Amino acid sequence: MTTASPAPRIFTQQEKSITLIGLMVVFLLSALDQTIVSTAMPRIIEQLRGLEYYSWVTTAYLLASTVMVPIYGKLSDLYGRKPILIIGIALFLLGSALCGMSGEAFLGNLFGGGMLQLIVFRGLQGLGGAALFTSAFAIIADMFPPAERAKFGGLFGAVFGLSSVLGPIIGGFLTDHGSVTLLGYFIEGWRWVFYVNLPLGAVALFMIIAKMPSLTHKAAGKIDYLGAVLIIATTIPLLLALTWGGTTYPWDSARIITLFAVSAVSLVLFILAERRNKDAILPLDLFQNRTFTISNLASFIINMAFIGIVMFLPLFMQTVQGVSATNSGLSMLPLMAGLILSSITAGNLVSRTGNYKPFLLGGTIILILGVFVLTQIDVHTTRFDLGWRMFIVGLGLGPSMSLFNIAIQNAVPLHQIGVATSSSQFFRQIGTTIGAAIFGTLLLNNLQSELPKYLPKVAGMENAAKNINLGEMRASSGNNDTSKQIKAAFDQQYQQIERAFNGDAAATQQVLQNPQLPAELKATLKNGGIRAQVHTQLTAQANTIAGALQQGEAGRQALLGNAQTPDTLKTQLRALPAAALATPQAAQATARQVQQGILASEAQVAQQATTSALSKIRQSFDQQATKVAQQISDGMKLGFTAAVKHMIGTSIWIILVGLIFTFLLPVVPLRKHPQDARSNENEDAPAPTMMH
Repeated sequence: MTTASPAPRIFTQQEKSITLIGLMVVFLLSALDQTIVSTAMPRIIEQLRGLEYYSWVTTAYLLASTVMVPIYGKLSDLYGRKPILIIGIALFLLGSALCGMSGEAFLGNLFGGGMLQLIVFRGLQGLGGAALFTSAFAIIADMFPPAERAKFGGLFGAVFGLSSVLGPIIGGFLTDHGSVTLLGYFIEGWRWVFYVNLPLGAVALFMIIAKMPSLTHKAAGKIDYLGAVLIIATTIPLLLALTWGGTTYPWDSARIITLFAVSAVSLVLFILAERRNKDAILPLDLFQNRTFTISNLASFIINMAFIGIVMFLPLFMQTVQGVSATNSGLSMLPLMAGLILSSITAGNLVSRTGNYKPFLLGGTIILILGVFVLTQIDVHTTRFDLGWRMFIVGLGLGPSMSLFNIAIQNAVPLHQIGVATSSSQFFRQIGTTIGAAIFGTLLLNNLQSELPKYLPKVAGMENAAKNINLGEMRASSGNNDTSKQIKAAFDQQYQQIERAFNGDAAATQQVLQNPQLPAELKATLKNGGIRAQVHTQLTAQANTIAGALQQGEAGRQALLGNAQTPDTLKTQLRALPAAALATPQAAQATARQVQQGILASEAQVAQQATTSALSKIRQSFDQQATKVAQQISDGMKLGFTAAVKHMIGTSIWIILVGLIFTFLLPVVPLRKHPQDARSNENEDAPAPTMMH
């Protein structure tokens, strides 16, 4: 038996317009917050300290926002969209204000002060942010029919793409130029990254409170506290394991394995509890709906592949193309332009045709094509060549940003739209986290296998090559760090040689035993080194000259005519008066005097010879360091490019799986009115009414 649905509520154009604008502002705030903070983090760490907590600023928001998504969805079905959205906005704005105040003196040591305060407040911000995404799409589903809804879904997808580009730009600008003194109180620029949410959020909150109708479906039931606890117990350990695995802790560490185990056990308990609960936080009967299940699977898979591209293409631009971190974010503009264009276009076309499946299939095929052309990049790929490839990827991604959500909302009973919409967002976020973990591990493994193929095998420099941090290659400092490492290695070796040349016996022994140093350099240090060689040479020279001078004038002339006689000595010989060589006694005395003078210069000559030899070695080492640094830099670029291409190639296979699921997606006729029940799925679903 079915119950008659009340007459559909007709919303005024003003209600629709103001609500839609308010929702777009809310959606923009939530999407922007995911990207705007990253560029401010170096300055935040500098002022709040706590570098060891760096990742928790993002992780706290991720955990709070992800676990609350399905809970808010269920609550909005029970108590209406408007109160849940208002609570979400209020929590988000409160969290934003407190984030901006983190580390201020008036907060004292609350929650441990500094960075720990920011982490707690980011968690509060995430609790509110979860309601923004979830409620926005559910409210659109309540107020607009699917045909019209697709058009607005495209706009929201465009807002998401735009925020991905604007976030780093706005965050960087506010951090660098936003510092200001207001009423005698100095506010650092990075704090405006959070404070900027307040005026926009206040405007959106006013619009929602004043003009948005209070939609409710009068869904009977109560809050599923056990389900909420179990979904939190399932999600948080899973997200922590995926976030920490392979970075903070090895994948096979006891901590990561325990987190996965806790998540798995909690999931089993969640399924057992929800199967018998008519008020389940995530009704398992939804998974019997093919459209719901297949759409979530396809969206999950495509989102997982998408994050691998979005996360690591900027790193490719930084490491290989030498683009700065800020400019690499701007270089993602072609991808976002394609995403915005196709998202809006697909939404409008679905509104006209009433069929979403062809556009989802077409978008996924274009995405595969775009990812394939990305696998053709190399170290010589220009930014333009990379840009048009990214544009194609964006074109392929656009339809999936909103149309899977439209398909899900169109296929479920009206009283479950909130939980169905939230589950879609929940699985997307889980897919993003899993994708980041999988592709991060893939990239690291590929780097470890590819880099040795391209890094030069230079004698004595193996350690310098091995010590390059494969997991933290940065465009802004990567090449400089490589040069510094190589130069430091050569400097260390040169200092040892310098000590050896200056008579350090231990250093001499180490140099002589080093198999990587050339034989001619070692020969210089053998048998007493340069000083002994100079002593031998000067003694022989002094004896030869003394013997010649004892022969008188004939000996002097012979020395002057000998090309081997040093010019300085020839000058001294010419200056000798004739009387100095006139008699055998005088010649002998002069010979002794010249001999003693030559031997007296031994220390000076030895020092000059040492300085000259070290200067040549220093010059040779500098040339070698520059050459090796360039070889390693080139090798890193080649190896990194090969690793990224392997990783992108893997994403093609993942997207192909998503294409298969999309092909299997049933075609459900779009409802002609938002209050129309899905008769072929649940004829008894109550229609929404208005609460005044």
